[in-house]
Amino acid sequence: MGKTRYLLAGAALAGSLSVLTAGITVAPAAHASAAATAGWAGWGAKHHFGPYFSQGHESFARESYFKGYWYKAGGKYYFAGDLVDRHRNDRDYSYVWFKWYDRFGKFHKSYYKTFGHKHFNPFPFKRDFDVRVCEGDTPTSGCGGWHDVF
Repeated sequence: MGKTRYLLAGAALAGSLSVLTAGITVAPAAHASAAATAGWAGWGAKHHFGPYFSQGHESFARESYFKGYWYKAGGKYYFAGDLVDRHRNDRDYSYVWFKWYDRFGKFHKSYYKTFGHKHFNPFPFKRDFDVRVCEGDTPTSGCGGWHDVF
């Protein structure tokens, strides 16, 4: 009966070691997953908008558009998106206008242009982000309306 006790004790010890070993193996992965989740917890969901179109010429209406998104990360708001010229061979630029306030409360208004596609990497803003899309020879020709995206 002594050998049976030793076998049972050995089996119990081996079982507890395998559980302990599995726990040690799983713990770092679980910890990493929890850390990754905690890292993303500061990020808000992406809020997509658009596409917003240019007014364009009568026969080429809606040939330029902008679509994008904003999100919150680390207590700041960020904006990103894409300007696309769908009628690339007409020698007219596609323009996108932005109006926003930065983190210091300073107002900004600027435009960008392309003959094809222009991507905007995320950049910070504080409040009141507006977008307008135009198409033509000048930055103010063929404009659609202003869109309040934030």
